[in-house]
Formats: sequence, structure tokens, C-alpha cells
Amino acid sequence: MRQTLDFLLNDWLKVADLTQRERFAEHSAETFGAVLDTCEKIAREKFAPFNRLADTQEPHFDGERVHLPQATHEAMAAYVESGMLAAAQDYEIGGMQLPCVIEMAANAFFSKASVAMGGYAMLTSGNASLLMAHGTPLQREVFAKNEFAGRWFGTMCLSEPQAGSSLSDVATRAEPDGEGFEQDALGPRYRLKGNKMWISGGEHEISENIIHLVLAKIPGPDGKTIPGTRGISLFIVPKRMVNERGELTGERNDVALAGLNHKLGYRGTTNTLLNFGEGKFKPGGSAGAVGYRVGKPGEGLKCMFHMMNEARIGVGLGAVMLGYAGYEASLDYARQRPQGRPMTAAAGAGPSQASGTPSGGGDRAAGDRGPKAVKDAASPQRPIIEHADVKRMLLAQKSYVEGGLALELLCARLVDEQHSGAPEAAAEAKALLEVLIPIAKSWPSEWCLEANSLAIQVLGGYGYTRDFPVEQYWRDNRLNMIHEGTHGIQGLDLLGRKVVMDGGKALAVLAARINKTIEQALARPELAESANQLAAALAKVGRATKMAWATGQPEEALANATAYLQAFGHTVLAWLWLDVGLSVHGDSDFAQGKRAAQRYFYAYELPRIEAWLGVVERREALCREMRSEYF
Repeated sequence: MRQTLDFLLNDWLKVADLTQRERFAEHSAETFGAVLDTCEKIAREKFAPFNRLADTQEPHFDGERVHLPQATHEAMAAYVESGMLAAAQDYEIGGMQLPCVIEMAANAFFSKASVAMGGYAMLTSGNASLLMAHGTPLQREVFAKNEFAGRWFGTMCLSEPQAGSSLSDVATRAEPDGEGFEQDALGPRYRLKGNKMWISGGEHEISENIIHLVLAKIPGPDGKTIPGTRGISLFIVPKRMVNERGELTGERNDVALAGLNHKLGYRGTTNTLLNFGEGKFKPGGSAGAVGYRVGKPGEGLKCMFHMMNEARIGVGLGAVMLGYAGYEASLDYARQRPQGRPMTAAAGAGPSQASGTPSGGGDRAAGDRGPKAVKDAASPQRPIIEHADVKRMLLAQKSYVEGGLALELLCARLVDEQHSGAPEAAAEAKALLEVLIPIAKSWPSEWCLEANSLAIQVLGGYGYTRDFPVEQYWRDNRLNMIHEGTHGIQGLDLLGRKVVMDGGKALAVLAARINKTIEQALARPELAESANQLAAALAKVGRATKMAWATGQPEEALANATAYLQAFGHTVLAWLWLDVGLSVHGDSDFAQGKRAAQRYFYAYELPRIEAWLGVVERREALCREMRSEYF
């Protein structure tokens, strides 16, 4: 994996060029490499050996405290010590001012070693980054900086039991906390009451405090809240109360753990149902969770979506690395496991003779009596990696995980371009991210999960047991199609908004980038055929986009949005494999492996888009018109 990561960063994305920019001027290729080396070492020593432990000794609640294995505490202490919580932040607040692409690449090691143990860090960094962008100076000083320092950890409290992904239906309320509530030094002070479900990292004892960022609605003078997302505001709700100097007051806020969710995978991260304001604790002598508003009333989602791009890249990267872990495990197994023998042809033997059974009659067609495959039982077994079907499964995994890694690193590189590039390049990067983020989140979540399934298949029955890690990788990865926007939501976002916004501007920018790659590949004889395939696929996506919206009826256009998402994603990955191929040189095993993965994707994967786009183009009505009574 490290060789591929270095190749994508240095040969393909040329990240060293970023050091020419003012923000990254104190860095070099050597400092980037040192960061990767450090994180790889910590992940190898503190995370990977305890991944199974975190799965089997899942969090438990004794009524007072949530207990986690000591290894989780030690792993997070090592992560905090590395400074990675503030990796992309300014030097002035203890950060390293790393580019997003290097930060993501470094965190990839932790996702691969133990994605569940590393989840606490991702949540905390995202929480603090949001506060740096939208919090008051004192909110940044008290909450964000203590999170970056690892003293406190953070969460994102969006979903509710009755609402799920439908944030417009959140019912948690935030009432002004008495007269003068606007004058609190830590921000306008409210009392929150409600319930939040599926809150990762919602309760633990890893850090001395947990800072919840909570979406809630402020009622108007009539006691009613504004329907939909316009009424949602954002609040800082600490588990333990603090003062404006960042000191714990010794008082618990009215946030109570109602229970832990017991999950299929990702068990090392606590997942909670939290009750806000039920009266179990009474800060200041009153029931109600104390929360400090971030930003203006009604701008909660605007604030929360500030960090959504990076969060979705992070989810996609986590899916990639779980797929990668399974790929490497199954590759190692396939090289060592002897089973089966070479096939040889028995010329002139009919099917019955080749199998060693009686012919059973003389009515077989003459054409059936050609060469048949036989095995020499006396010959030695060969490693299963020598069988064509095992190679197929390994090539599929390789094309998924290495292509997915390229996708996530490209998106992270675009984040850097958006924030530090020249105005024209920054605008282009922003447009590309608009249309690529749904793919960055969804494509690895589906296809690197498929890689995990194939890893189990390579191991056969052993893969289905807990004696090998591949079953856990599959279980852990299954979450990624659900959180940070389900697959269906990403499809609706892509086809319903991203590709049509501003008259299709973002789609046009992406098409221009793809066409540039096609033009370069046409000049390389070994890539010319693939370039033509990609050009045809891009044209099909464009045509399907127009046909989906031909009637102007959203219900018709979006009924097959997931199929569109799949076809679009495969087209993007085909583009990336071709673009990566332009950077592959020489005849080393490494280079030949990259070429083989690219060829596999074009031979076996890109043709899938025909069926997906077919239902999109004709606005297939089956799923839309299906009545519940028919099931």
C-alpha cells in the first residue's frame, strides 16, 4: 500500500508542488514523508494489533460509565501525541499547516489499521474545524483549541430516532436560558431538550470532556418552530460544564446516555442514544442541557455543512482502506494456499471420457467430442493465486481499492486547490468538488465493500470465520453506505442538484478534465483504446443526464438516481485509472500491476454502465409506480 500511496501522491498528484505556496512553504517532500512514516508506525504499533480486541470487547455501559479496552485509550493517546488532530491547522494554534491531501493520506494508515478506534479522532477534528470557521473567538479558544490539543473530544449530533436522515424533521428544541441569555461569554445560552440517535463517540472516558455539536430548533414567540431545515440552529453542548477560561466547573451538563447501539461492525467506536434535558443532571439547578449557539439562528445546517466535504472524503477513504486491508490479506493468503492442479486438454476425448464416467449412450452431438479439460491428480498442487478466477477476484479488488484511493486523494488535493490556489484554479476545484463529493463518499462505500466480499471469497470457508480478519473488514465497511448520507441520498444529490446546478457548470468542468485526459491518452498507443472507451462512456452519461430531465418532472428524473450514481461513479473511476495510467512508466512488477488493474476496470467494470444508464434514459417507472400492496 505504501508504494502505491507514494506513487499517487508524488508521481501522479505531484504534491511537492504545494510547497511553493505560502501556506505550505515550510514543508518539503521530506517533511511530508516524515509525517506519513510517523503515522504508519503509530498505526502499525498502537492500532492494528488491537483491531480485533476492539471488535470483540465492544463498549459496555455499567449504568455510570462506558468502558472501552485500555488499548483504545493508549492508541488515542498516541494519536494525540502525534499532533494529527490539528494537522491542517495554523502553526499559531499548535497545528502543522499540512495540506489536506497529506492529512488524509496520513490518516489512511489509521483507517486501515483500525477504523473504529480512529473514529474518535475524525469526529473531534471535524468538530473543532467547524468551530474554527463559525465559532466566536472565545468559542474557538475554549472549545476548538482544547479539542485540537486532545484534552477534549467532540461529536456531531444530527440524527434523531424519529427523523433519521431527514434533518428537516428534527424535534430537539432550544429555549433561551432566561433573561440575558445573549450576554453569556461563551455565546448565546439556551436549554436543549430532545433525543439524538446514532451519535458516534457520544459517551466514553477517553478524554476529560466531550463537546457535542447539536442541531436543534429555536421556537418562536408562539412556541412553534419553523418547519423544514430553515429553522435549524447549531449549539455547543459540553458533557461537563466549563467556564470562559476553559476550566471544568465540576458540574455535569444535562446530557445523559440512554443506551449504546450494538452494531454489526465498527464496534470499537461507541454509538449512542443521548437524551438532552431529561433532568438527570441539573446544571445551575435547572433541568435542560446548556448549549451555546454557534452562528446565527437558523444557520445550523450552513455551519454543519462547512466540514461536509472533508467528512465525506474521510468516510470514502475509510471505506477504501478497509477494502485495501481485505485485499492485502486475501492476496497474502492466495500466494500461500495450495489447492487445485493445472488443467490440461485430453484431445479427442468426449465429455464422458474426459470425466472418467461411462458415455451413457450414442446420441451426443459429434461436436461434443472435442478437447476437454482434465487434471493430473499426481501432479503437485499449486497456489490458488495461479487460478484465473482467483486472479479475477484479486484484480477486481486491486482496481477498486487503488482506484478508490486515487479518487479520495484527488478530492483532498482539490480541497487544497480550493483554499490555496489561484482564483481561477480555486473556482475550478470548487466546481469539481461539487460533482465529485457524492462519488467520493458513495463509490468506495459500495465497491470497496464488494472488495471485502471478494476477499472473503478468496479465502473460502476460512474467510467466513473469525480466525481471519477479512470478515471483520466486511462488517466494519458495511456502515459506510449508510452514514454521512446514504447511497440513495447521494444519488439524489448528484442527479437532482449537482449535475444541473448553474446550468450544468460543474458537470461541464468535469467533462473538460476528462476530455483532457482522453486527449493525452490518445497519443499513447497502449492507452488509445481505453481513451476511446472513456469518451464513449462520457457521452452516454451526458445523454442519460439530459434524458432523465427531459420531462422536467423530478419524480421521473430521480426515480433511478442510484443507477445514475453507479454509472457516473464508474465513469469517474475509469477516468482516474486512465489518468493514473499516464503516470505509469517502465516495466517493473509495480508498473505492470497498475496497467493490469486499469485494463481490468475497462474490460470488466466500465461496460456495466450500459444497464445502469438504460433505466435512467428511459425514466424506468417500475420502482416509482410499484405499489406497497404488491410486495
